Amino acid sequence: VQLQASGGGLEQTGGSLKISCTASKRTFNNNGVGWFRQAPGKEREFVAAISWNGGVTLYADSVKGRFAISRDNAKSTVYLQMNTLKPEDTAVYYCAAARTSYGSRRVNDYNYWGQGTLVTVSS
Repeated sequence: VQLQASGGGLEQTGGSLKISCTASKRTFNNNGVGWFRQAPGKEREFVAAISWNGGVTLYADSVKGRFAISRDNAKSTVYLQMNTLKPEDTAVYYCAAARTSYGSRRVNDYNYWGQGTLVTVSS
């Protein structure tokens, strides 16, 4: 499964961005999907995850209430709507397909990763 992340860019503090992750195979629709991010000099960290049917979602405390993960299996695409952006949200955002039907907070629970899309939030 190949994952393509897109939609990153430059936004001001308080603004919004919606990034997408599209898979090359419809088998992706059976997998949980997660978004992670990595800022310069920092470790990759969990942001959000969603189950195969969208019924279960997980969020990092730092984005809860500001970000929303969703998916459209007809398009084999997962979205991350990011609102009320802060400079500390600046990072490369990666999507990943989980080994199971449910997402997870752990990097090792994912076996397919996209190339990342850069989100920059200016102060």
